Amino acid sequence: MNPSIGLHQRDNGRLINMLSKLRDLGNTVIVVEHDEEMICSADFIVDMGPGAGVHGGEVVITGTQEDVINCEQSITGMYLSHRKVIPLPAKRRKPKNKITIVGAGENNLKQIDVNIPLGVMTCVTGFQVQGKALLSTIFYTGRWRGGSFMQKKNLENTGGS
Repeated sequence: MNPSIGLHQRDNGRLINMLSKLRDLGNTVIVVEHDEEMICSADFIVDMGPGAGVHGGEVVITGTQEDVINCEQSITGMYLSHRKVIPLPAKRRKPKNKITIVGAGENNLKQIDVNIPLGVMTCVTGFQVQGKALLSTIFYTGRWRGGSFMQKKNLENTGGS
């Protein structure tokens, strides 16, 4: 399981605390995870690899966080030690257009209007059960349960490059 998927980063600490309490009660807790905070909280790490998919399937290293960091073959260790990083882009794309969703108000959405830029990566974030998936569905389909939330007149040029 990847328990931190979909969690707000603030809640990740709460999850780690709960899993630690389960361990402290004598339980064996095994977590499949990619989150750095979760990995660093583990007492023991089994690092699989060396690559993804057909390029993996082997145990690269087992041990503590320090063992993984010191393993030259561990890609996970390279990222945990910051020898390898994913750099932020020097230049961000600017949106060319936008679509406006008007009056979306079912389930947890409260009759919202929102502009979604086009041609860029947009992240919809928030706590669970706050309407993120529904908002994404409305964006991709242009409607929800028979109601139309996007109007062609709402496709606007924002002047980006």
